[in-house]
Amino acid sequence: MRRKFAYVLKMAPKFFQIVLNVSLLFLAAILSFLLVQELFAFFNILWRAGVNDYKEFLARILIFFLYFEFIAMIVKYFKENYHFPLRYFLYIGITAMVRLIIVDYDQPIDTLIYSLVILVLIIGYFIMNITPRERPEVNALLNREKEE
Repeated sequence: MRRKFAYVLKMAPKFFQIVLNVSLLFLAAILSFLLVQELFAFFNILWRAGVNDYKEFLARILIFFLYFEFIAMIVKYFKENYHFPLRYFLYIGITAMVRLIIVDYDQPIDTLIYSLVILVLIIGYFIMNITPRERPEVNALLNREKEE
């Protein structure tokens, strides 16, 4: 009984990793389709006669970059051995907040709050960049696991 339970505990992370990877591949395919759809929306806005709605165009550009950043994050996940870099989440957050400022600018207090959120995200990015990427205790733990 104990061996079966140990086997299940050993195989469960592998199973869930496969489920996660397949799900992310489906998500990447859907986001790629939506990215191409946004390109067609750009051309539609540009070629419509008499339309000078730059706010809609800017909002579409930022949506395009959100799709692009999510796809890039999924690619990085697979390239960096199943790890999501934190900086991509910060990029996505900043882009999303800039989009909100452009699209939803009716209430000045909301715009101020969105700007403060962007400032906090940028400060977090700065702090992340000045701290060392590898921690000594993590390296010691990895070396100990390799020895065993």
